Amino acid sequence: MSGPVSADSPAAALARRLHRLGLTSREDDWTDRYLLCEHLVDPATARPRQRFEAVARFCRDLIAHRWVKTRETRERANPKRVYYLSLEFLIGRLLDNNIRNMAADPVIERAVQREGWDLQEILDQEPDAGLGNGGLGRLAACFIDSLASLQYSAMGYGLRYEYGIFRQRIQDGHQVEEPDNWLRRPDPWEIARPGKVYPVRLAASFELRGGRITVIPNRPSTLLGIAYDRPVVGYGAHCVNTLRLWAAAAPDHFHLAEFSHGDFAGAVIDHVAAESLTRVLYPDDSTEAGRTLRFLQQYFLVSCSVQDIVARFHRGDQPWTDLPGHAAIQLNDTHPALTVAELMRVLVDEANLGWNDAWDLTVRTLAYTNHTLLPEALEKWPVALFETLIPRHLEIVYEINRRFLDNVRERFPEDPDRPRRVSLIEETPSRTVRMAHLAVVGTHSTNGVSQIHTNLLRAHLLRDFDEMFPERFSNKTNGVSPRRWLLCANPALANLVTDCIGEGWITDATQLRELGAFAVDAAVRQRFLSAKRQAKLAFTDWLRRTTGQAIEPDSIFDSQIKRIHEYKRQLLNVLHIVILYNRLRRNPALDVPPRTFLFAGKAAPAYHFAKTIIKLISDVAETVNRDAAVRDRLRVVFLADYNVSLAERLIPATDISEQISTAGYEASGTSNMKFMMNGALTVGTRDGATIEMAAEAGDEQMFLFGLSVDEVAGRRASYDPRWHYRHDDETREALDLLFSGHFTHGAHHVVDAVRDRLIAGGDPYMHLADLPAYAVAQARAGALYQVPDHWAFKALLNVAASGRFSSDRAIAEYANGIWSTTPCPVP
Repeated sequence: MSGPVSADSPAAALARRLHRLGLTSREDDWTDRYLLCEHLVDPATARPRQRFEAVARFCRDLIAHRWVKTRETRERANPKRVYYLSLEFLIGRLLDNNIRNMAADPVIERAVQREGWDLQEILDQEPDAGLGNGGLGRLAACFIDSLASLQYSAMGYGLRYEYGIFRQRIQDGHQVEEPDNWLRRPDPWEIARPGKVYPVRLAASFELRGGRITVIPNRPSTLLGIAYDRPVVGYGAHCVNTLRLWAAAAPDHFHLAEFSHGDFAGAVIDHVAAESLTRVLYPDDSTEAGRTLRFLQQYFLVSCSVQDIVARFHRGDQPWTDLPGHAAIQLNDTHPALTVAELMRVLVDEANLGWNDAWDLTVRTLAYTNHTLLPEALEKWPVALFETLIPRHLEIVYEINRRFLDNVRERFPEDPDRPRRVSLIEETPSRTVRMAHLAVVGTHSTNGVSQIHTNLLRAHLLRDFDEMFPERFSNKTNGVSPRRWLLCANPALANLVTDCIGEGWITDATQLRELGAFAVDAAVRQRFLSAKRQAKLAFTDWLRRTTGQAIEPDSIFDSQIKRIHEYKRQLLNVLHIVILYNRLRRNPALDVPPRTFLFAGKAAPAYHFAKTIIKLISDVAETVNRDAAVRDRLRVVFLADYNVSLAERLIPATDISEQISTAGYEASGTSNMKFMMNGALTVGTRDGATIEMAAEAGDEQMFLFGLSVDEVAGRRASYDPRWHYRHDDETREALDLLFSGHFTHGAHHVVDAVRDRLIAGGDPYMHLADLPAYAVAQARAGALYQVPDHWAFKALLNVAASGRFSSDRAIAEYANGIWSTTPCPVP
């Protein structure tokens, strides 16, 4: 932060905010002030958590000025606003990100140095916000970051979960789920908005029985949605948007009769049940109670958000016909798809519009992003849940469906089965509402999140709808924030990039393309290798301090970090590790570089085979790491409790990025983009956005392998994994060793489950078909790693090609192609 400060620079803006706070001449007093006022402690004796809260509250006060300025600017200009509805926002920690976006580094660093504090220790006091689980939530976090940095008038809407998905602990190789009470201490970023309270009316109520929520039909009840706001600070702090999270509460009254008879517990039980609605992220939906709670969470999010959007629209005193011109509501996957029925209910029942007018406004206001190619992942909710909880919405869905199917029959009289295929109601095996169908029919836009994903949606999963509404379908390839995932996460590499091409890439990632010209410079390649080693040393130091595990920083860091799922094929990675293990035991002199395989990810609590995969990884790690014959050449580590903070440490340190899903199953991926942006080389299938990454960087800059989407589909009917077992020696040797119990130490249930899935179960994700090609690609990667200069050259070209995968680019495409809106700069 040296050199002259321009009048419009972030540092100058910070100076102006400090002046408004009265801190220009007493800037060094703020640590005393916040610690004394908030905690009644002397800074010299403050604990790390207290220091964190003091720094965070100081930063929030700085943010507040631009936050209010942003709101006032939007109220005057009354621009079209974007509303991003998502059940997940995986925002991680915010302090470091907000300090950088505000350019507050000098003030914070001076204060920390003066007090003798450790800034990293302070940053580590912040828990990862338990507001998301995987890629869907992290994408939403990157998108709201870009919306603020590009100065669009936008709000994110989600739920204020008190507990995250779960904290993962590994015990004897097994995943153990523990509560993630991330809000057990005050969160300095959130601001309760008691004036923003909305009723959510249901046709049933709840009781707590045996610690579980039970629905009581035919007893109407009302929940209250209370708003909690969090600032979303755009880079340079020009614009501060809002992430509004809803918490559930019961109306402020008791059951008087119960209270009068001395049943105090009965008088308040509804309050406890109501507040449980937003207590936990994504309850286990393998049970009826869990499914009911998840359904209620989705409706609660939709009802509160639509009421808030409508209230803001009315403040502008516009007629209802102007709604699509002032509000663009984006549905992040099918979770908020009830917005279609809820907005129709508001327009028909409360605004008293005719059906056709209400439908036109609804469709033009709403847009839908699809995130999956798995038919089983497309949500379907029992009609019985609608009948019990929100019967009016079921009536609206039925009417939407009746009119839609009339149109289908009129347009496609030669296809009598089409109405059944596209109906919003699935009749068998039980009556359910198909939420993806509702989302497609009730919006003006359906987009996929990579080009191949969109093509497959149009050609297969949603083909009938594409034939009816071809103008509604488009592709918007996902992106990640270069500020969070390069500038903040990898300062050594970010400094190298800035020294080569200037700092314009921070807000215009397309400028990263200019870095390609520097890949031929030997000094730049050496600096890249130095930056990578610095990140690896930082990661190994953190790993040793937090877990006691020691890994060799000069080995290849080969990482697969993502949700544990069969289609993502962590099992393929394990099979290759067994092949390497066999090779090294057979030939200890084999010329391969030392390699550390790093896994991280959570399995859904009810997904038993995914949990078996975690157990298998842990067993293989224990055997390999103890084997004196290979442990200096091969190590396996499973990192427990994967979250954003772990990713921010590991991704900059990684050499090889594993993107090995069965082709045609990964919608896009975003970890692949983060790894690329940080100079890791991809070993991957031609799936999701990896195809576009290879097109941007060049196939020769990656290690692609395996069956294509068409080949997977073409071989599906005749595929027999036993053929590969019989005909490929290394595949057979690896499986025989695995099935012998060599790694599992008598845990036959693990071996049996894997054998059943890979052999008897037909290997549905074609692990054995791709294993030989995968081993070849990995061997090529290992050989290249032994020539560091060539490795650095390819890595730099990957960084240079990563600019297209910025979330800024994605948001600009949404704004131009779906939302029809432009930025609203804040002066």
